[in-house]
Amino acid sequence: MCVSKTLVVDILTTGKLLSYCKIVTDSNSAACFLGKKSTLPYFNLILAMGKCEPVIPPTELKRNASSTAKPKSSKQPILWYNVFKFSVMHLVGLCGAYVIFLCNWKTTAFNIVYGMVGHLGITAGAHRLWSHRSFKASLPLRIFLAACNSVALQNSIYQWARDHRAHHRHSETDADPHNAKRGFFFSHMGWLLMKKHPDVLERGSKIDVSDLMADPVVAFQKKYYRWTTLVMCYVIPISICCWSWNESIIYAYFVTSLRYVISLNVTFLVNSAAHLWGNKPYDVNINPAQNLGVTLLTMGEGFHNYHHVFPHDYRTSEFGIRFNLTTAFIDLMSLLGLASNLKKVSKETVLARRSRTGDLMSAASG
Repeated sequence: MCVSKTLVVDILTTGKLLSYCKIVTDSNSAACFLGKKSTLPYFNLILAMGKCEPVIPPTELKRNASSTAKPKSSKQPILWYNVFKFSVMHLVGLCGAYVIFLCNWKTTAFNIVYGMVGHLGITAGAHRLWSHRSFKASLPLRIFLAACNSVALQNSIYQWARDHRAHHRHSETDADPHNAKRGFFFSHMGWLLMKKHPDVLERGSKIDVSDLMADPVVAFQKKYYRWTTLVMCYVIPISICCWSWNESIIYAYFVTSLRYVISLNVTFLVNSAAHLWGNKPYDVNINPAQNLGVTLLTMGEGFHNYHHVFPHDYRTSEFGIRFNLTTAFIDLMSLLGLASNLKKVSKETVLARRSRTGDLMSAASG
C-alpha cells in the first residue's frame, strides 16, 4: 500500500508531525524533514498506510553535537587590582562619612550640589543623549554635559554609552555587561571586579558606536579622560572648598571622596535594584522594573520598566518631570534653545503597550 502524494504534500505543508520521520511505502521511500511536534492525526494515518522510521536530519545532528559539547564557563578571572581599588575607595568614603561631622557645613553642601551636577553628565549626557540619542544637543550643551560626565568619573562617555547599548541589546544575558540574573552584587559592582564575559566582548564588538567617535566632544573626552576626570572630580572641588572658606585640604579630600563613592553607588542601583525589585506596568516579561527609591536617588532613572520598553523616550517615563529632575533639566535646555528634537512616545502607544504586556494592577496603581 502506497502513501498518496496528496497526503505527503499535505503533511509537508503543515510541518507538524510528532517527529522527524522517513515514510517508507511499497513502491518507494521519501524523507520528510518536518518541524515541531504536534498531536495531529497524520502520524497515526501514515503508520496505518505504510511504515515510519525515525530519521535525524543533518541540522538535528549538528544541534545534538553542539549540545554535548562542553558549555562555555561563565566564570571570569577576578581583576584583583580593581578589587583593591574599589575597596580602598569605599574605605576612604567611609572616612568621609565621619569627616562631614568635622568639616565646614559649606563643604558638605557644596559637594551635594556638585554631585548632582556631575550626575547630570550620566543621566542627561552619557545615558539619554549619547547612548540613546533621545534628543539633540548644541555644542555648548554637549561640552557642559561632557564636563559633568568627567565630574562623575564613571568611565568615558564613549565606554559608558557602548556598554549601555550592549546592555539594552542583550539585556539579562551573558552578553549583558551587568547581567542582573547573576545577582545583586554582580549587577551592582561585581561586573567591574572581573574580566568581561566572552559574550560581552564578542557581541559588544558588534555594537555600532561610529556616531560617538564622530562627535568631537566625545572624542576629546575619551582622549584626555584621565586628566579631565582628575581635574573635574577632585582638583576643582577640593580647591573651591579650600580657597573659598579655608577648608582643610584633608577634610575637603575625604568629603569629595565620599561624594564620589555615593554618586557611583547611586548609579549602580539602576543596574541592580531597578532590575530586581519594583512593579512592571509596561512589560511583565522583562526584569527592569519601576523603582521609586532608585528614581529619587538618580534624578529620574528608576522608571526602568518604561525605559526598557521605550528606550528612546528622552523622559524615561510617561510622567514628565514628576520625580525626574533630568527631564526637567532637558526641558529647560530646550526652552533655552540648547536642546532640540526631544523624542517621546505618544500616550496612545503607551496605553496600548500597557494593555498588551503590562501588569494591569501595576498600571492601575501607577
